[in-house]
Amino acid sequence: MSAATPRTLIVTGGSKGIGAAIARAAGIAGFRVALSYKGDAAGAEQVARAIEAAGAEALIVKADVAQEADVLALFEAIDARFGPPDVLVNNAGGVGPLGRVEAIGASALAEVMAINVVGSFLCCREAVKRMSTRHGGHGGVIVNMSSRAAELGGAGEWVHYAASKGAVNSLTIGLAREVAAEGIRVNAVAPGLIATNLHAAAGAPDRLERLGPSIPMQRPGTAQEVADIVMWLASPASAYVTGAIVPVAGGR
Repeated sequence: MSAATPRTLIVTGGSKGIGAAIARAAGIAGFRVALSYKGDAAGAEQVARAIEAAGAEALIVKADVAQEADVLALFEAIDARFGPPDVLVNNAGGVGPLGRVEAIGASALAEVMAINVVGSFLCCREAVKRMSTRHGGHGGVIVNMSSRAAELGGAGEWVHYAASKGAVNSLTIGLAREVAAEGIRVNAVAPGLIATNLHAAAGAPDRLERLGPSIPMQRPGTAQEVADIVMWLASPASAYVTGAIVPVAGGR
């Protein structure tokens, strides 16, 4: 990457956890980074300062990706500051409440689907409009955040979340094939058990300790280990990779 012509990377949900790790890694790699957040303004500011400390530019935009108007405003803000994006990382997401299928209400289900599926779809749509050679763009990369739960099913805890990530996998594969000849690569990363605050926030603070020993590598992963794979998919090193769902799960 030339220092004179830095590329632009978008991370949705970049204020904490895996999203924050991706945003910081992108800044270190020399990207101009646009990160969105829904509620954690302080976290977003902290991540932006880390990006700037690495010598890169950062743009913070408050946006709920489940809302089409917010997605449009996010991309318009990036257009105005940086121009068309080169990489989109669809990281913003939610797990909803812990519980079996019969305990999940329609509103909780709709919220998870709106963030994880509709939000990812809308962001992909806006990125394609700007990246595709069919629309006069110069190509680009989209990385969607899936989960190993999409294949494992999340029984007893998060079947609703797993179903939403199954939809993300289908979106990834279908879109990859749709835009492969238009200069855009589309892949997904599927983390397993990762040490972030997601588990405690969902009401299961002991989940990492409880499930860690069941993983073949005998430990949870880190947000940085997920970010490393995202950055590989965003780089020329993965130039012939599209439509892939890459597990980052310690063998789980």
